[in-house]
Amino acid sequence: MHEPNRTTQHQIWRRRALLLAGLAAIVWALSLLPWKQADTAPRPSQAQGTRVKDLLGREVELNLPVQKVVLGEGRQLYLWAALDAKQPLARIAAWRSDLMQADPDTYAQYQQRFPEIGHIPSFAALDAEQLIGLKPDVVLLNIDAQRASSDTGMVEKLAAAGIPVLYIDFRHQPMQNTDATIRLIGQLLGQEARAQALIAFRQQELAKVSERLAASNPVRPKVFIERTGGLSEECCLSFGDENFGRYVQLAGGENIAKNLLPGTFGQINPEQVLAANPAHVVVTSANWQAYAPGGRWVAVGPGADPFEARRKLTGYLARPAYAGSEALRERQLHAVWHQFYNSPYQFIAVQQMAKWFHPQLFADLDPEASFRELHQRFLPIDYQPGYFLSLRETRP
Repeated sequence: MHEPNRTTQHQIWRRRALLLAGLAAIVWALSLLPWKQADTAPRPSQAQGTRVKDLLGREVELNLPVQKVVLGEGRQLYLWAALDAKQPLARIAAWRSDLMQADPDTYAQYQQRFPEIGHIPSFAALDAEQLIGLKPDVVLLNIDAQRASSDTGMVEKLAAAGIPVLYIDFRHQPMQNTDATIRLIGQLLGQEARAQALIAFRQQELAKVSERLAASNPVRPKVFIERTGGLSEECCLSFGDENFGRYVQLAGGENIAKNLLPGTFGQINPEQVLAANPAHVVVTSANWQAYAPGGRWVAVGPGADPFEARRKLTGYLARPAYAGSEALRERQLHAVWHQFYNSPYQFIAVQQMAKWFHPQLFADLDPEASFRELHQRFLPIDYQPGYFLSLRETRP
């Protein structure tokens, strides 16, 4: 066998020695550099998130601002769009189908402005498995959905999948909880300053009524609120000392069902209405063609036909519960958009009722202008009149 000569062997060993020396030098140089262990742990915002408290006092952890949300009620868009006005639908992963049914005219406004609204997945009832499949950052539910969501264990199922639930409220105790709900949604969206501006606007507009009432202390007329007029033939659905019942008080009226109904919602009988002899009857109603086709509902709302709405409201003059009442004699029968009961826009209803109950005291108050300003400053759709009307205004 041929063996390499000594000169060749020496050259090989010398190359190996130089290579090893070079490697050693590199290792030594690296050892002098400031060394930081690779940070494989999640960022604090990812690991711990932000503690957020809902309207029931529950705390959950969230990464803010949220990017995907499920609205447990489509009408939560009334606030969501006010705080995320540029692209109000971009973060909505799914929602309940109530907006297109309970308020088709508002839905149509958003559809015209944002055609992609039709592609948002909708559901008739909450289903944990369906929600988990959507992988939202958070699910927003109304407070009055708490019992149903608890009975089905839905909140626990979602929590096990890493999906928190937050409860909000415009309906159960709206005058107490609306501002807190606005702050919460503002926090979720990273729009705290805009949320505070909306709260300040609401308080400013409510003060236009409360301050004048406090200064003049007028006699409070008796008022009956007929809830969901025309949605069924039942009489007499109304509100206790909350929601529209509280709006009546804030507007300088006396809600006759205040001491008859212990909760927010309830029903009194026609004899109780007759005995109370209300000076005003306010019917909350809307376009409910989806729920009661051809019903006696008064289609007040954005862009409502005033002649058709007045024709249908006139039919309530024949309601047996109002026979012989001061409201009937003076034609002080009014209709107001029902969805004021479930939105952050309640102050508009308070202003309008104040004008009905105390027309001289509030002669210069303009709820239409207030609502138009709300749209211009906060909402991505234009204001369209039609949210209220009165037979008194057309008295012969």
